[in-house]
Amino acid sequence: MFAIINGTVLTMAGPPISRGTVLVEGGKIVQVGQNIPIPRHIEVIDAAGKTVMPGLIDAHTHVGIMEEIYRIEGDDTNETSDPVTPHLRAIDAVNPSDLGFQDALAGGVTTVVTGPGSANIVGGEMVAMKTHGIVVDDMIVRFPAGLKCALGENPKRVYGSGNKMPATRMASAALLRETLVAAQNYLAKQEQATADNTVLPERNLKMEAVVRVLKKEVPLRVHAHRADDIMTAVRIAREFDLELVVEHCTEGHLIAPWLAAAGAKAVVGPIISNRAKVELMNRSLETAMALSRAGVPFAIMTDHPVVPIHYLSLSAGLAVKGGLPEEEALKAITIYAARLVGIDHRVGSLEPGKDADMIVIDRPLFDPNHQVEQVYVNGRQVIGK
Repeated sequence: MFAIINGTVLTMAGPPISRGTVLVEGGKIVQVGQNIPIPRHIEVIDAAGKTVMPGLIDAHTHVGIMEEIYRIEGDDTNETSDPVTPHLRAIDAVNPSDLGFQDALAGGVTTVVTGPGSANIVGGEMVAMKTHGIVVDDMIVRFPAGLKCALGENPKRVYGSGNKMPATRMASAALLRETLVAAQNYLAKQEQATADNTVLPERNLKMEAVVRVLKKEVPLRVHAHRADDIMTAVRIAREFDLELVVEHCTEGHLIAPWLAAAGAKAVVGPIISNRAKVELMNRSLETAMALSRAGVPFAIMTDHPVVPIHYLSLSAGLAVKGGLPEEEALKAITIYAARLVGIDHRVGSLEPGKDADMIVIDRPLFDPNHQVEQVYVNGRQVIGK
């Protein structure tokens, strides 16, 4: 058991607590508030003049899968032999020794979602995991955390250039629909066999992954930058009654009311980016603000290593420059991100019963000169003294 005392505590579940206390035992938060009795003979960490807040959450990265200092040897991001690979699992590609995890901790990021890239129409299953650990299995917070799909330029470029579907946006949408229909048929056969007490159909790992989306056990997480591609994702999600998360959502500010009406969610970013391709022509710092005003649930990402993961707080700070209120920006990389990923019962805020994932910083997070002085993951100090 230990206590962090006297800091300004940002719980993300209520107003800031001045001279607050966070009491931790067994890797979990026990109490948060003012004037909490401190048990005798426990470690006490004085955070006077500091800010104590939840560890940050990056809701879309490729950390551990697209390793920074390697090329072929450490790049397991895209399986470009087939445009439909729902049965691929991020957990089988993550290298916990990737230097990106060290960078994450240095930037105060204690939880990430990582997964396949955007070469394929259906790329595989994503994972939410802690950024400190030796073995992937011990770092998992939620798996699968979503089925990664992609629309727009990337699948067209990867497969169309080889005279293979999809060479057009129409083919991209058709392949996604075809995969969902195949999974519907597979599920129907399973249900019929169960009802008739007959032999189940032969297992199909591809279909099992997609069935999880059909049952709304996990969301369909669709890479889409351009407004028309985003609306194609919305259209397909509506057709099959799916939970939709739009990844990147670069032109989301142009269609925010439509996204809100559809009940879609979004992970915005990377915000620190140039117009590297046509789809990014209308990138804007105001996207997060527009989504927030429309009532679209959202988080902010780095897309590491596209933007280094320790710049997550800077990315959220730039959204503030685009008009997003500071409190909303803080939540977009803590509790909003946790809710979007479905892990808010464990992380994203400082509340009793949640994992003791915390950071102590010397000044406000959106001050570019702030220093992350202490980082705790599961109640264990991994950075600091």
